[in-house]
Amino acid sequence: MMFEYISVKDAAKKWEISERRIQKLCEEERINGVKRFGHSWMIPCNAEKPSDRRKLKRTGGGGSNVQSPA
Repeated sequence: MMFEYISVKDAAKKWEISERRIQKLCEEERINGVKRFGHSWMIPCNAEKPSDRRKLKRTGGGGSNVQSPA
């Protein structure tokens, strides 16, 4: 069975995020099937972009805290 891999640079272009973010996702083992070869990460071509846990879901009305003039 032959696996095809893409580089961090290629994954960054494909997923429209920075190369550094891709590296962090690899380090955190958030990309399925990622392999480390020396100092490089190889990402399976068919790997899906992990969800961004940094984004918080907002609850409530979503309004601002700015008061209206009296």
